[in-house]
Amino acid sequence: MNPTNPSIVFDLDGTLVDTAPDLAAAMNHVLAHFGRSAVDPEAVRHMVGHGARRTIERGLALTGGGDEAMLDVGVPVFLEFYGANVCVGSRPWDGVEASLAALSDAGGRLAICTNKPERLAIDLIDALGWGDLFDAILGGDSLPVRKPDPAHVFETLARMGGDAARAAFVGDSRPDVEAARAAGLPVVLTSFGYSDVPPDTLGADAMIDHFDALVPTLKRVAPALFA
Repeated sequence: MNPTNPSIVFDLDGTLVDTAPDLAAAMNHVLAHFGRSAVDPEAVRHMVGHGARRTIERGLALTGGGDEAMLDVGVPVFLEFYGANVCVGSRPWDGVEASLAALSDAGGRLAICTNKPERLAIDLIDALGWGDLFDAILGGDSLPVRKPDPAHVFETLARMGGDAARAAFVGDSRPDVEAARAAGLPVVLTSFGYSDVPPDTLGADAMIDHFDALVPTLKRVAPALFA
């Protein structure tokens, strides 16, 4: 890599880490609080990515519906439970750690830009032993705006010491594509994440089926980063 240090910005849930088991446990905890039946953890994979409130809203809709007052009660119940169980069943996708190490060893700057609350993102990163890998970690509450607003991406780049002209985004869903496009970054999606629509319909520059393909795919869609 060029010594100007290309920047790779990553989404977290569904992109780097399969967090659905712990998110499902938290949502089912909320549903139990309201006397509702649990939902299949597999269904939760397509309910996340837009924040806890939206996840709970979708869970309530599956189990009889709900209103704003229930969401107001449910969000802190969700966050308290999830905060205490942030990395019980969550695991990196196969090949993630090798890809991150390859990018870092080659001089790339790495950062997280997620709609997950910042404290929970940091706690998850620390629990995975990744605390030294990232130059910046921004959550959905780090700024007054969040993805798909490009300001979330621009601030992540600023805090990691990066430049949009030498950066790329790796995500799994619509907010990632829209934020990256608005910020002028090429974007690669995982095919196995938490998108609520087929990811190949979202207009990313490329899609990967395994993290072993990440580095060669970035070289193909953003060759200037590796010049």
